[in-house]
Amino acid sequence: MKFRDIVDLILLAALWGASFLFMRIATPEFGAVALIELRVAIAALFLIPLLVVRDNMAQLRKNWKPIFAVGVLNSAIPFCLLAYSTLYLSAGFAAIVNASSPLFAGLIAWMWLDERLNHSRIAGLLIGFAGVVVLVWDKISPQFGIAVAAAILGSAFYGVAANFARKYLRQTSPPAVAAGSQIGAALVLFPLALWLWPEYPVSMRAWIAVILMGVFSTGIAYLLYFRLIARVGPVKAITVTFLVPVFAVIWGVLLIDESLTREMVVGSGIILTGTALATGLIGRGGRAAKKDGI
Repeated sequence: MKFRDIVDLILLAALWGASFLFMRIATPEFGAVALIELRVAIAALFLIPLLVVRDNMAQLRKNWKPIFAVGVLNSAIPFCLLAYSTLYLSAGFAAIVNASSPLFAGLIAWMWLDERLNHSRIAGLLIGFAGVVVLVWDKISPQFGIAVAAAILGSAFYGVAANFARKYLRQTSPPAVAAGSQIGAALVLFPLALWLWPEYPVSMRAWIAVILMGVFSTGIAYLLYFRLIARVGPVKAITVTFLVPVFAVIWGVLLIDESLTREMVVGSGIILTGTALATGLIGRGGRAAKKDGI
């Protein structure tokens, strides 16, 4: 990676890590669905001008059905699930669970796209899921169980969406997918968000959190992510997964007095080791990826 790419990677991780902090702040007042409707709508408004400037509207019209599906699978559903989870889980904890997304992506690629898994990647999947178990073990209770399940299910949806996009949107420009998916997510959530809109006035602190999340942690973050994919390839771009929980924990500890537990440290270490093996970043898959020029 060049220095510019490393800067983009760190900035992207900081922005995505901050999204968990923003959800912790704003979800209790907005509710999960209304909050995410605002998040994706703001991101769509931010990205649409870029779509027009780069003359990608034709691609959006041509591929609107799979792009709409990606919006539902990659934004509307998992964003709501993760926002709900932050009602009960710390920002750092939710981000660490979310770091298992590449594990689900690898498993689904094997089941759906017949992608071969070598021994290193199989070991990575098993280690990664073991890390999730270690992380959530003390949270399996009526109070936290549903929130943990929501965070894990949201991560699984990211895995589904990644493989769906890979299968049906490989030739579609990143700005078209980024803007179109946020438009699709905003449209599908709109009726439910109106129904579940908060009954009481929302504080300025929560409004600031959702605006920052929509512009920076969604709109700008998408642009950085797709630029990284274009410049360094998906294998290296996905290493952002390793950094997001670090920033989520840092923001949570510094800004809203969250705690860092031993289970979080141990569980995250296991998950990230498994993710590195499962995605080929280390082990035989990593050498193969390097040989292929990815």
